[in-house]
Amino acid sequence: MKTNTKIIATLGPSCSDPEIINQMINNGANIFRLNMSHGSRDSKIELYDLLKGFKLKDGERPTILTDLCGPKVRINSKFKTLDISKDETVILSSKDSLDGEILITENISLSNIDLKSEILINDGKIKLLVQKKISKFKLECKVLISGKVEPSKGVNFPNSTLDLPSLTIQDVEDLELALEKGADLIALSFVRNHKDINEIKRIMKKNNSFLPVIAKIEKWEALDDIDNIISNFDGVMVARGDLGVEIPSAKVPIAQKKIAKLANKHGKPVIIATQMLESMITNQVPTRAEVSDIANSIFDSVDALMVTGETAIGNYPIEVVKTLKDVIRLTEKSLVQEKVFNPDEINKTGDAISHAVCQITKDLNINIIMTMTHSGGTARMISKYRPPSNVIALTPFNSIIRQLRLIWGITPIKVDKYDDIDLIPDLCKRVIDTNKLLGKGEKFIITGGVPMGVSGTTNYLSVQTNDN
Repeated sequence: MKTNTKIIATLGPSCSDPEIINQMINNGANIFRLNMSHGSRDSKIELYDLLKGFKLKDGERPTILTDLCGPKVRINSKFKTLDISKDETVILSSKDSLDGEILITENISLSNIDLKSEILINDGKIKLLVQKKISKFKLECKVLISGKVEPSKGVNFPNSTLDLPSLTIQDVEDLELALEKGADLIALSFVRNHKDINEIKRIMKKNNSFLPVIAKIEKWEALDDIDNIISNFDGVMVARGDLGVEIPSAKVPIAQKKIAKLANKHGKPVIIATQMLESMITNQVPTRAEVSDIANSIFDSVDALMVTGETAIGNYPIEVVKTLKDVIRLTEKSLVQEKVFNPDEINKTGDAISHAVCQITKDLNINIIMTMTHSGGTARMISKYRPPSNVIALTPFNSIIRQLRLIWGITPIKVDKYDDIDLIPDLCKRVIDTNKLLGKGEKFIITGGVPMGVSGTTNYLSVQTNDN
């Protein structure tokens, strides 16, 4: 049974063996995340080259999602582990730290941090309260929750806005490497507002290479600008780990539903990430709560589910992917879609055609929609309305095939270049025959744009009968 919700698996030490990757692919993972937070340039190149050696059933290599670190504040990697006790006074420093002071990412200005603000370390396992501003780079804090402060652990400043760039020097290097090595999708961590995409676009323009950019929502500021972020980025990821530190954990499910609904409205893909199957890092089976979490994300009609440490460093990467696939399959099977999603408004021809296509398939009980697309835009618009039919995206470009693997319900298939609309029905029938998609006499719908090959011109709809 074909599933609509896609699976993204993070590559790491636990799944770097080719046989393991191959089994993950066979069980439904066709997008792999490369986490730029770890490794040297050479080790990252090895991961790109490793993934390029695999072939999926469609003959194309797996899709590569490059996840940029973004401006995350961490305990300095050279910091020596320190145990701190409740009610103890400690100094948090980003410059010229003395022995015993907690050193974080260097040269960050702390002048915007107000007194009585909380600072969280290691996903909130340690909590500090700001008592005094010593300087622009030093804060005196009281320990509210004790623990062991370790190098490289994350540091969060809920309700405080730091003066940080959207891209670090490391991010720029990783982005340029991604463009050079053929990444398919870019994810930017710690997005705060819609303008954070501008620097990425500038670098892509300089390199004459343009990829879809996914905004990772894990900062409290991003929620205040979420509508504009979704409008300006090519998709969003609800990164629940840091988001659950930046805002109260009880608000995370509410934020997830709001973001998913807005992304669906805009026709942008939405990914749910972090702790999907956290227990399976060490256990071979998931908890019931984790299965319910996955199912609820599917009920929210998200495009993809992403696992991180579960496959990167966990003991059971293959079982994790199998579990995701099983829950997706059974949950989607239980869904009974009464009607095609209705838009709030339709003011473009492409939206009107796409919605009409989906409604016709429902009214006439048509099981196949064939979208002719050069940029992927037509397929994404069809997916926006979550039709009950199978959506086959026909494109001549390998890069578009790889990008469309992220989109809900879309099965991309490579075809030869086409430039004559009169030849399209026969082309579609050959694809249907080759892949045994329909029986003789069954109907299907074709949609696309005229003139051919011009992005954003979806204006064509035709109901056809398979006569092969």
